[in-house]
Amino acid sequence: MTGGRREEVIDAIPLRRTGRWIAAFVVLALLVLFVYGAATNSNYEWAVYRKYIFDQRISKGALVTIELTVLAMVLGIGLGVVLAVMRLTGNPVLQGVAWLYLWIFRGTPIFVQLVFWGLFTSLYQTLRFGIPFGPTLSTFDIHQVEALFFLAVIGLGLNEAAYMAEIVRAGILSVGEGQTEAASALGMSWGLTMRRIVLPQAMRVIIPPTGNEVISMEKTTSLVVAIPLSTDLYNQQNQIAGVIFQPIPLLLVGATWYLAITSVLMVGQYFLEKRFSRGASRKMTARQLDTLVGATQHHEAGPQ
Repeated sequence: MTGGRREEVIDAIPLRRTGRWIAAFVVLALLVLFVYGAATNSNYEWAVYRKYIFDQRISKGALVTIELTVLAMVLGIGLGVVLAVMRLTGNPVLQGVAWLYLWIFRGTPIFVQLVFWGLFTSLYQTLRFGIPFGPTLSTFDIHQVEALFFLAVIGLGLNEAAYMAEIVRAGILSVGEGQTEAASALGMSWGLTMRRIVLPQAMRVIIPPTGNEVISMEKTTSLVVAIPLSTDLYNQQNQIAGVIFQPIPLLLVGATWYLAITSVLMVGQYFLEKRFSRGASRKMTARQLDTLVGATQHHEAGPQ
């Protein structure tokens, strides 16, 4: 007896979801038919695919793609944090500069930006560092370095910074204002509050879209042909396909490598999200559940 009433035993019957099983069977059958059709279609040239899947030129191109992805994301995340902080400082000059940056780099296609960076060496042969309208302290000849790879990283990173700035800003705004007010009451500076209080909590919001941006960047590197940089994965397989006149199997080779790299990145994203979501759970604790049950019973019992 509970609250003067007899508790009834509920005989729960699992809900039969026939429609789901039928849909799953149809999807699985279509998948099997597609795989069988592709495996038996001679136009795919699977022999050529097996020959070049581990070709040294392809593996080197995959390494260049990974390097471009990592370096561009490091630049994009670092600059994105700076831009996000500039937009939240309350200084109208910093806010205006950050907004102008986002307007330009988010408002123009990445391919157009990379074409511009490819023409950068035509605009500037040397870079001079010194006092404005004064003496030059040092000069830097762009043609003496790996200019195309360097410019590809710059182009990809600067574009990514515009998107990372909004991701970081959204993460910072997700932290309650009471956190910063409490830190200010304790005498913490604005910068220290950001480093110690706000950013660690904002990571729960920042990490998932950042992981998606890394995966997107890995595929966006195929556009560096606009610079033109021809040592990445896509352009390496494209060059081989142009020589042997077999574009389909080489496209499958490139797609396989992209899929493998993306899979590794997705696993890393999963563990990062798991690490930064510690302490946050949608499940109720035993104490919360007992409190909820007690409140429900009190509501059902009504006023005595």
